[in-house]
Amino acid sequence: MPDTQTQIVKINEVGTRDGLQNEPVFVDTDDKIDLINQLSSLGYAKIEVTSFTSPAAIPALRDAEVVMHRIERRPGVVYTALIPNIRGGERALECKVDEFNLVMSASETHNLANLRMTRNQSLRQLADVVRLARHEQVPVNISLSCVFGCPMEGEVAASEVIDLVGRFAEMGAEGVTLCDTTGMAYPTQVTQVCAQVLDAYPDMNVTGHFHNTRGMGLANVLAALQAGVGQFDMSLGGIGGCPYAPGASGNVATEDVVHMLNCMGHDTGIQVEDLIAASHRLQALVGHDMPAQVSRAGPRLTRHPPPSGFDEIRNRALNREQSIGRP
Repeated sequence: MPDTQTQIVKINEVGTRDGLQNEPVFVDTDDKIDLINQLSSLGYAKIEVTSFTSPAAIPALRDAEVVMHRIERRPGVVYTALIPNIRGGERALECKVDEFNLVMSASETHNLANLRMTRNQSLRQLADVVRLARHEQVPVNISLSCVFGCPMEGEVAASEVIDLVGRFAEMGAEGVTLCDTTGMAYPTQVTQVCAQVLDAYPDMNVTGHFHNTRGMGLANVLAALQAGVGQFDMSLGGIGGCPYAPGASGNVATEDVVHMLNCMGHDTGIQVEDLIAASHRLQALVGHDMPAQVSRAGPRLTRHPPPSGFDEIRNRALNREQSIGRP
């Protein structure tokens, strides 16, 4: 099993798509652009900027073209977007996205509920979009939902996941994201499934995507890292969620994961203090508190002043100690 000491870990930000699409307020276009520009300077490997889904379906991202055209692109950062179909792909190509991120579910029930299609129908549609992307020489990643469990079906067999990843590889997709869509994953399961996918398809770029619904998000990141996964989706402030899992919280918070990985000696290329500043900015834009912990508590070595009257407490303690030591 790979050595998890001092690894380079690539960080993908999905809050600007996966998070904002779940917010009840529309974040102003200029504010979105300014936030993405700020994030671009922090050291991310990839930023999921927006979604080219129908504006009627996701009104929070109805400004996809404007945002994609106007952001300041930094060398070394991949600017990806969610592409639901051929029309979305055509729109994305006009905006010169760096990568197509396509979506389907490992669960038949979740795929029907979320995408209104059977898995076979999704696979046929994905194949059409992949062909479009390959013709234009744009890389494709496919995010596979409910890899670690479905809130309607229960367990999802690892063999189903392996088979679907194989179908993606045959289409010509360069990467796959293994998504814990509703926070059902647990660490030993994550290690096992991720290791099986990596063993079966060593040439695929495998990304981990975890939610903190049941408090195991950070542990699952470490479990995937132990299996050999070196790239992860996460959401600034921990915003996001899934409408098909009542009570489900968002993705693991970027600042929480980066803080943990940096403390452990891994190289994320991102300073947690910069993420905290960006998270506070995002909180002001959406108008509510964030689930993230580190943006509230600060990094682990954050210093706080002693309590009021501390000098008097210390002096009294020292006086008692001196009196005890007298002959």
